[in-house]
Amino acid sequence: MKRLYFIPVMLALLSAPMLQAQEEGTPQRRTPQAGRGNRTETKASDLPALTVRAQDMNERLTQNVGNARWVRTLYRELDLTKEANAPLYYPVRPINGSKNLFSIIFELMSEGKLTAYKYEDGYEAFDDDHLVNFKEDVLDRAYIFYEEVPAQADGKSSLVINESDIPSADVLTYYIKEAWYFDQNNSLFDVKTLAVCPILTAAGDFSEQRTTPLFWLPYENIRPYISTAFIMTSNVNNAKTFTIDDYFRRRMFQGDIIKTENLMNKTLQESFPEPDSLQFARDSIEKQLIAFEKSLWVQPDTAKAKVSASKGKKSDKSDKSEKQTITSVRGKSATVKKEKSTSGKTPAPPKAEKSSAVRSVRRTR
Repeated sequence: MKRLYFIPVMLALLSAPMLQAQEEGTPQRRTPQAGRGNRTETKASDLPALTVRAQDMNERLTQNVGNARWVRTLYRELDLTKEANAPLYYPVRPINGSKNLFSIIFELMSEGKLTAYKYEDGYEAFDDDHLVNFKEDVLDRAYIFYEEVPAQADGKSSLVINESDIPSADVLTYYIKEAWYFDQNNSLFDVKTLAVCPILTAAGDFSEQRTTPLFWLPYENIRPYISTAFIMTSNVNNAKTFTIDDYFRRRMFQGDIIKTENLMNKTLQESFPEPDSLQFARDSIEKQLIAFEKSLWVQPDTAKAKVSASKGKKSDKSDKSEKQTITSVRGKSATVKKEKSTSGKTPAPPKAEKSSAVRSVRRTR
């Protein structure tokens, strides 16, 4: 009987270290405590996260220009000192949750939510070989102060930038790349904003204004975020009724054409160095776009319309003249009748004078 009790005791002693090692190797599962709720991660900024619905809406709003039969690509320069373009510049510093366009772009890029591409004069390409490194190509290039926090448990270092160091007040110009196209499948003539390029303006060594294009940002990437950013578009009406996306889609900005895609890849300044000829070239391009849109649809024949209108006027004049003649004739007849009626009775025809007595002469035998 002692041997039978000894065997279970030995088995228990041998299995205890194995159970302890297994418990140390596997993590322990903890049940959630009541009343704590779900914990959410803190975000670096107050910009909303991109939901699945927002991504789907962005894909639906994306205009496909690849199958268009007619496309003309233009480059415009937006001067933010003009009143029409001021909604993209003010407020310079965030006020009550309102931010300008560059502040939104800068925060999204610092958090890694936006992908930008290098600016190359006339040879921009939106591929992996031209990706922008935010630290080297933006912060170091624009001399923006930042603090780099060492890598933590996740192995990634973070950058800390004060709001006062964001050069949103120095971005006074934007380049806009847009495509005018005709979609023959839907019989639609429309314009699409392709990309946006912020330009940094700073004082040079001799107090001259030096402009530095920072990067190209595809508009499709930033549209889901700026579609919820409301701005004030008028000095008279202070209600924020439009978003930045509405501002671009409604084409509420004013921008001068600086380049069109051409075979020689020249700007308008290179082709037309004189100011008068440059402005004439810009106006002619705008007129060409309007003329092409009019040529797509059947227009009324203005010559026939003018002829028919002139005939209608002539017929109206002839009708009026005939009525006037009729009334004049009737008026004359009326006057004649009145004259006859006022003169009294009509005179009787003259009576024949009395002739002398005629003696009858009989033939005598």
